[in-house]
Amino acid sequence: MAELNFDLVVVGCGVAGMSAAVAGAERGLRVAVLERATREERGGQSRFTEAYLRMKSHEEVTDDFDTFLAEHSGYYQDPDFVAESLRERSAWSAQARAAAAIDSSVIGTFAACVPETIDWLKGNGVKFDFLPTQFLTSTQPRLLPVGGGEAIVETLAARAEALGAQFFYETTARTLITDGLDTVTGLRALSRESGELQFHGAVVLASGGFEGNAEMLSRYLGPRSVFLRPVCKGAYYNRGEGIQMALDIGAAAAGEYGSYHAEPVDPRSGISEPSIFIFPYGVLVNQQGLRFTDEAPGTVDAWYERVTRQIYLQSEGIAWVVLDQRVKDIPNYRLGIRTDQPAVEAASLAELAGKIGVPETALEDSVARYNAACRPGEYRPLQLDGLATEGLQPPKSNWALPLERGPFMAYPIISANVFTFGGLKVDEQAQVVNSDGQPIANLYAAGETVGLYFGNYAGGTSVLKGLVFGRLAGHAVAAGRGR
Repeated sequence: MAELNFDLVVVGCGVAGMSAAVAGAERGLRVAVLERATREERGGQSRFTEAYLRMKSHEEVTDDFDTFLAEHSGYYQDPDFVAESLRERSAWSAQARAAAAIDSSVIGTFAACVPETIDWLKGNGVKFDFLPTQFLTSTQPRLLPVGGGEAIVETLAARAEALGAQFFYETTARTLITDGLDTVTGLRALSRESGELQFHGAVVLASGGFEGNAEMLSRYLGPRSVFLRPVCKGAYYNRGEGIQMALDIGAAAAGEYGSYHAEPVDPRSGISEPSIFIFPYGVLVNQQGLRFTDEAPGTVDAWYERVTRQIYLQSEGIAWVVLDQRVKDIPNYRLGIRTDQPAVEAASLAELAGKIGVPETALEDSVARYNAACRPGEYRPLQLDGLATEGLQPPKSNWALPLERGPFMAYPIISANVFTFGGLKVDEQAQVVNSDGQPIANLYAAGETVGLYFGNYAGGTSVLKGLVFGRLAGHAVAAGRGR
């Protein structure tokens, strides 16, 4: 077995791993990067994401950034912690103060470090702009890297290579090497080309969640996880080893292990992220031809995950959005449809029912009852218009126009698993802590390997989380923290 010595061993080549590698190499560390994929496919999910960033300018996060994170960071907390750490955050709601389960210093560090991290990325050659998104309606702006997540991965990888970092492709970390119960000294890995390798050095786990691991999904999310599919090709590389190897040595868990970030996608498509965000302008029916949720409770960017979770709960985890020709009157309506598959079309609802495999009478009745509940009002498709149904259960709260202009159209929708919520607990320097709250020397984590979210994803924060805590980890190792 070959033994290799480095100052920093980074597991994963996504935005989190690349941030750690470059931050460490810039400060003179000898850096190794382990990547399960080939060089051509390096980057995991980061390579395929558009990388929405919850920022209102290049220098500022949105006004609700830390509040929203706090409100979705857990349900139970040490009351002394709540009293001392959160009570002073007067901007946070009572729900946030009572619910937060993530150390407030971590959330505060996250928000505070975003602007300097973006500036650092710009200095390394990444460009940003406020580009069009797939959301026809939104509550918050999104800053995007020009070229998406792939641009961040490739720009930082090139920078890491220029600084002397060594990349080990088709190499998977398997177990951590420890000295006693509180110190990591390296890890063991398996390389397709070289067999078993032993790396010595501080370790940053940035290998994503476990959306590509059927056993872990079944263990934590339950048997219904069979109806989920990873949102993109890169997600299949995320098999949970980074999380598991840390838990095996006593690391603390964080985040909601039984949940994940849900996105509505077309199951017919083989492309990455074939999302369907047009459903607020139609009705959603399950395989029984019945409506089951409010399709438009608010702007699509704020509500799509919760609606998608309702789809996941239906028979075989699938639903159909039924639309009429009015949808084509919405400016740039195609932005809300990313699938490469055409809509199923039919001249009548009865014909459509036959084509999509739902009971004809049930679909006709569901649409008839919906149409009868629609009321006159000012229809404004690109903003919340309050044009709601009356006397219908479940209601539709916005954009409730009758479906009557054929030919009718339908798209199938299932829930994609963008990333899993469960991961490792870290402190404000990205150092992994054990189940007693003490730091584990020489062990750090970043990206989706870090557990942060509960209940509902704080949109536009996951890529930022990887970038910020990856950079913090690289700096912490360079400073010798935790050794």
